[in-house]
Amino acid sequence: MAATATERKLFVDGEWIETGDWLDVRSPYSGEVVGRVAKGGADEAHRAIDAAESAMRAPLPAHKRAEILVRVAGALGRRLEEAAKLISDEAGKPLKAARVEAARAMSTYTFAAVEARKLAGEMVPMDAAQAGEGKLAFTLRRPIGVVGAISPFNFPLNLVAHKIAPALAAGCAVVLKPASQTPMSALFLAELEDEAGLPPGWLNVLVGPASEIGDVLVEDERVKLITFTGSSSVGWKLKQRAPKKRVNLELGNATPVIVAADADLSLAAMKVSQNAFAFAGQSCISVQRVYVERSAYEEFVRQLVPLVEALKVGDPSDEDTDVGPVIDEGARERILEWIKASSGQVLTGGELDGELIRPTVIANPAPDDEVSCEEVFGPVCTVTAVDSIDEAIALANGTRYGLQAGIFTASLDNGLRAAQELEFGGVTVNEAPTFRSDQMPYGGVKDSGNTREGPHYAVREMTEARLVVIDLP
Repeated sequence: MAATATERKLFVDGEWIETGDWLDVRSPYSGEVVGRVAKGGADEAHRAIDAAESAMRAPLPAHKRAEILVRVAGALGRRLEEAAKLISDEAGKPLKAARVEAARAMSTYTFAAVEARKLAGEMVPMDAAQAGEGKLAFTLRRPIGVVGAISPFNFPLNLVAHKIAPALAAGCAVVLKPASQTPMSALFLAELEDEAGLPPGWLNVLVGPASEIGDVLVEDERVKLITFTGSSSVGWKLKQRAPKKRVNLELGNATPVIVAADADLSLAAMKVSQNAFAFAGQSCISVQRVYVERSAYEEFVRQLVPLVEALKVGDPSDEDTDVGPVIDEGARERILEWIKASSGQVLTGGELDGELIRPTVIANPAPDDEVSCEEVFGPVCTVTAVDSIDEAIALANGTRYGLQAGIFTASLDNGLRAAQELEFGGVTVNEAPTFRSDQMPYGGVKDSGNTREGPHYAVREMTEARLVVIDLP
């Protein structure tokens, strides 16, 4: 029987289990307890891996995996408002943004179901070489094995969906550790999987210290792949600790946008104001650095600042709220320190509205300011005047990150040049780089990661090619 919305147990081997220890889940906005979750550790992690390994000994046919994924998508649609409220309560995400996340999770499951049905290998043209004459060869796509998944707080439903759904589509059982600040959405998703008929062991959800659960996922040789979304420092250390595993990393960014002098400045200002401050900037592709050609700079700033100041800051449960809290006090204090330390001019924001950081725009900070070269992960963006597209591209590339970047321009040449020269996993033209559709290949280069998510791409990361060669008579 599923746990209630306010008190949830761990989900291991098809059962909801207590451990005798509990974690309180608090609203980042009010500080009130919005949920109570059973706390697990190394023992529960070993039990979950046992269950996942056992489950994979009886593989689920592709059509059954697809049917389960479709049923989960349908259940998300019927319970979308409940899912959105969970996200808003535990993450402090404005309710209207939480609804978008829940709807995106439906898409993620739907696309994964398609991948389950069409997952296949390919023919190998053996007679292209003399040695291959008289041979028939093809590859099979085989599940890599048990997947250990670690997800962050900022998209507690859809980023969990991006771990679970492709793994199940690929035929892999999963042991998931969601962020301890936002575990309730993941356990809600486990409830939907259970009700959709997923057999025991195929999904296990554990909440507790990374030092215990994460260590088991890294050290247990039965876990063949770890998929991690989170900070760059943690992600790359995970990869170092697990050299024999496949470790897929989707990490941070200091997202740049270039605004050319020929751009539609109203469109650019509107897109930046929306995508620098949504969910208080707590997205790894939240717009952070804006480079504007000098002849357009004053007009762009003149249009941007009033749009930012018009954003409503407040209670995430309020239907009109645009910007809510950051996840906790530590994040809030760090962000305020970075704003204070910047050498640029604060054009708006930079202070608290109650306990919330007002959306902040900083003009012309130094390239080595933390707000310029590190990931703020808060409601802050910088706007810098540049003399050319050359300079803008150089500054955009001038960090260790490389997830997504964007350019606003009326010139096809500028757009194609940015696509070629920006050192990022994705480049958007006349769209904010915060844009993500759940079927697209999403991921970064440099310190931003080493994989591509999106069900079609993740499924292939979670499978291995097995070559079959047949000698023809």
